Amino acid sequence: MTHLALLLSATALRCHRMLGRSAIIFDLDGTITRPYIDFDAIRRDIGIASGTILEAIAQMDSATRAQAEEIVLRHEWEAARNGDIYDDAVEVLEACRTNGFATAVLTRNARAVVDYLIDRYRLRFDTIRTREDGAVKPSPEPVYSICRELQVDPRDSWMVGDFLYDIRSGRSAGTGTILMIGDGPVPDYAGQADYIIRRLREIPAILDFANSSNSH
Repeated sequence: MTHLALLLSATALRCHRMLGRSAIIFDLDGTITRPYIDFDAIRRDIGIASGTILEAIAQMDSATRAQAEEIVLRHEWEAARNGDIYDDAVEVLEACRTNGFATAVLTRNARAVVDYLIDRYRLRFDTIRTREDGAVKPSPEPVYSICRELQVDPRDSWMVGDFLYDIRSGRSAGTGTILMIGDGPVPDYAGQADYIIRRLREIPAILDFANSSNSH
């Protein structure tokens, strides 16, 4: 059995209940929009040797932290203004709504940048959670918060993202997980996701599979 087939079988065995309304929670950069932010460049500009950027910034003194946050925000704005959206993003989001799913954005980006992107591409989401709103991925707390707001059960919902933190956040909260890898190589943590996709347009078929597996 192939690696992907094993992932599909594992998902079927999880038996998401899909009762009532469900939510699909999307990461933004690298999932809805094409990856553009150069995280290594951000680390160099801030002076971080390695590791996760937001967590490193949180350990800085207030003056250094403020400078680092300005650098991060500058890179995010550059990506927002010069990047692009995935071709099928709008279509897939509409298909999710048509099939009764609430949609949300869960991102470690800044609120102002997220609002700009949503307005630029005329995207529609039922709720948005950014780094200014409290705990961030990989914590499950922002997923729980979104699900409480949308009045859905995390076990009936899905987290879609392009990085390990998206998968960990969703799995810890009990959601199904979909790893978006685009044209990149399959990362070594891909086995932690229920599904691996290269294009957002694969999502409707996955949800149909999940629904049919739960009806028997």
